[in-house]
Amino acid sequence: MTPLPQFDSDSFRMVSRRVALNRRDFLRAAGLIGASAPLLGFQPLRAAALPRGHKVVVVTFGGGARDEETFAPDGQENIPHLIQTLLPQAAFYSRVVNQGILGHYVATASLATGAYETFDNFAATPPANPTVFEYYRKALHRPATDAWVVAPSNGFNRIGESDAHGFGPGLGAGVILPKHLLAAAMPQHQQTAFTHLLRDNYEDPYYTPDLRGGEFELSQLDTILKLSVREFTQHALSLSSADELSVYVAHQLMRQLAPSLLWITLHDMDVAHSGAFSLYVEGIRRSDRLCAEIWQMIQSEPEYAGKTTLFILPDFGRDSDFDSGGNGFQHHRTGDALSRTTWIMALGPGVRQGAMIDRPVQSIDLVPTLGTLMGFDTPRCHGRVLTEVL
Repeated sequence: MTPLPQFDSDSFRMVSRRVALNRRDFLRAAGLIGASAPLLGFQPLRAAALPRGHKVVVVTFGGGARDEETFAPDGQENIPHLIQTLLPQAAFYSRVVNQGILGHYVATASLATGAYETFDNFAATPPANPTVFEYYRKALHRPATDAWVVAPSNGFNRIGESDAHGFGPGLGAGVILPKHLLAAAMPQHQQTAFTHLLRDNYEDPYYTPDLRGGEFELSQLDTILKLSVREFTQHALSLSSADELSVYVAHQLMRQLAPSLLWITLHDMDVAHSGAFSLYVEGIRRSDRLCAEIWQMIQSEPEYAGKTTLFILPDFGRDSDFDSGGNGFQHHRTGDALSRTTWIMALGPGVRQGAMIDRPVQSIDLVPTLGTLMGFDTPRCHGRVLTEVL
């Protein structure tokens, strides 16, 4: 495992700050933010002013993307929806540091617990710390149908609930792994038509997790999502990627159950591990489009329109082309400031539109922010509240 860098070192802070300022300058040069957009001394919105029945949707990118292919001038063509449609409506944190392990399941688990998890990324294990779903359901006495995760199937089946004392089984989110559902729905001899949707893990193709925890089962397809197996598989045939299938499933959840806390993890861009740059860029462009579709879904569903905050963030970044210890876009092995400095975009009622926040924050700050936004405590998380979006 790559040793963690000294996050308080002058060199790490300098590079991380430069990444954030570059993002701001790229967007300003493109006319996407104004000279007065950086947010200073903003007073948070009072929680009482938020609409009743407030909801939250979180979208994470499993795989991350470098600025060269996104916010830099040559990369902006790959994310037109993020920077032209969503950014003007959003508060944008340009300097979000991930100080944890750069593996997709463990990093996403850290995002969901607000504490840096340290388990093996390729182990079928639950987080050690309580998840945001458990905090939410336990504190507010919410039913199991009110918190859901839709995720890729490479180990994420345990992310819905921890094994922390006082939390754990029975208090977490339901977890839907669309690729597992599709594989269960199709006889083995018919799965070749769905090969592009069933690829499970780009880092370790031999890794297959145990199916345990609160994972959604095929038998629940009709009772919860109101879809027959035939409808589900027929729609899957019309899609080009697993992320599109995840967003389809998430939309069904919104229509049928309207959960107040919905977490969607996109994973297509992690095809970068295969070494195909064109497929990596295609994954970025698809993720960009799907984020806009999710925001449009939120605005079109009566249970969500006007009362939902959307958070979009990568789990971490990728290696530079100029680091001898890395593999460029293909991997995230160096653990340096470039691969650890990401961003968060927040949209919704009460969020100041077009705001650019340059101060350093951490990816684990998401959970306490969700707790403050939705009215529950997160006592064991290590992050701090992002006050600018409240």
